[in-house]
Formats: sequence, C-alpha cells, structure tokens
Amino acid sequence: MTTVVVIAQGEMGAGLGRRLGERGAWVVTSLAGRSPASAARAAAAGMEAIDDDRRMVEAADFVLSVVPPGEARALAERLAPALLASAKKPIFVECNAISPRRVAEIAPIIAATGCAFVDGGIIGSPPKPETAGPRIYVSGPEAARVAVLRDHGIDIRVLEGEVGMASALKCAYASLTKGVTAIGAAVMLGAMRNGVAEALKAEFASSQPMLAPHIAREVPRMYPKAYRWVAEMEEIADFLSADPGARDIYLGAARLYEQVAAGGETVALLDRFIGRSGGA
Repeated sequence: MTTVVVIAQGEMGAGLGRRLGERGAWVVTSLAGRSPASAARAAAAGMEAIDDDRRMVEAADFVLSVVPPGEARALAERLAPALLASAKKPIFVECNAISPRRVAEIAPIIAATGCAFVDGGIIGSPPKPETAGPRIYVSGPEAARVAVLRDHGIDIRVLEGEVGMASALKCAYASLTKGVTAIGAAVMLGAMRNGVAEALKAEFASSQPMLAPHIAREVPRMYPKAYRWVAEMEEIADFLSADPGARDIYLGAARLYEQVAAGGETVALLDRFIGRSGGA
C-alpha cells in the first residue's frame, strides 16, 4: 500500500488526503500545533494523525507539504531531523505556492536528509466527489516518480526541467487569477469611497458583461482565504522581482489582502458593492 504524509489539513490538504485515501493509499498527517478545526477536517478526510514526526515519516513513500506559503520552509526544517533519521527515504513534494527562489532555499534542506526532493505547484480547487480535483505540476530530476499518485486519483503532470519550474508555473498562473481578484476588490473599494459604485456597476453591465460577474463572484470567495494569500502575493512579487513595476503590483495586492483579512470597513464596503448581506 502506498503511504502518503499530507501536511497540513486545510481545505486543499484535507481534500487531497481524502482523495488519496478513497483511492487506496494510507494517508497520515500531524496535528501537532493545529487547531480543533484542522483535527476535524483530518478526521472527516480519513487521515490518520501521528504526532511524532519520526513515526509519521518512517513508513512513508511520499511527503506532501501543503501549508500556507509562509510556513513552507519552517515545515521542511521541522521534518528534516525525522527524515534524516528514517531508514526509508520518502519523496518530499514541495506543493506550496512559493517562488522558485524559495524552492531553491528549501531543496537543500531536504536533500541533506537523503530524501528525493520534487518541486510541485497545485492549480485548481480541492478534490470533491463530483470533480477531478486540481492539477499538481511537478518538476525536477525525481519528478517522474510522483506520477504513481495518479493511481490514487491525483492529477500529476510532470514538467520537463529543473526544480523551480513547477513553482514558476504556479506563480505565473496565480498572478493572473488572484491578481484579477485583487484588482477587482481595489476597483470596488475605490468606487464605493468615491460615490460612483452604482454608475460603475451599470457601466460594467453594459461593457463588461463577462468580467463583472466573475469579479463579483470571486471577491467574496476570497474573504476566508485572504490571510493565506498575503504571503502568496509576496512570493509572486519575488517571482517577478526582475521587473520592479510588476513586483510592486503584487506587494500592493498583499497589503490589500491584509486589509480584507482584518475584516471591518474593507469587507463591509466590498459587500455593499456586491449587494451581499451578512459580511464575510
């Protein structure tokens, strides 16, 4: 039986864990330092909690790191002693939304343990019973070894090339999707604060009949994720650092998502623009 460690138990991690378990893998995780909500998601997904890192990894074939971008390096550093001590060396798949430069910082931490390191980028929504789930692009010399997870319901797509390419693809994709959401939120806030929201909505309905509904749908969906998107925008800014103007767009998006994560007037104004009651 294929054994997969999935950390952590957010919507994506729990969704991947459930899919892997439903398709015949044994899925384990760690709840050390996690919230009761994380424990509930793990249980609902059928993930077995083993809170001793060495015991957790010693039988693993794969370790999937699926944490908020700001926690990616810390998780690799935390697991490194357990991976080093383990006689069996799982393949470590770095699945987080981080820049290629951040991946290059994490790869040697894992390489020093004797484990294979694979760069990964998740594109798409968490698996649900009625959906195929996201695509996980992987790159690096050992990437083809991850393709076995297709047998357990995960859409693995192997990129030709070095470690960092999967993360570059993820950053490029998210810079558009999550960047559009940030721009849409900024436009809504500007219109609300300057008294032209109704006129703007009428103009959108006339000249942007496809874009306006998309933004109105995606902005409120972003509220519960905004705190995670702060670090992701900063990683995208790092990805685009060769072009300072582009970099600064995403540093600004990070600050906007911080405002949304804090709630208060920012979310209230966005909800009023959309015509949504009840807040986030």
